[in-house]
Amino acid sequence: LKELEADDLIIRTVYPQIPPKVEYSLTERGHSLVKVLDKLCDWGNENRR
Repeated sequence: LKELEADDLIIRTVYPQIPPKVEYSLTERGHSLVKVLDKLCDWGNENRR
């Protein structure tokens, strides 16, 4: 997750509460990979042995 955050693919939001709460969401750059990752999953499903 730290690498994805460093690559500006996700945003980490920390909420000051007890118990601690952290949420992760895609950045605009992260959203731009969704179609590519979907195609990669399609390829993987089609090429299972």
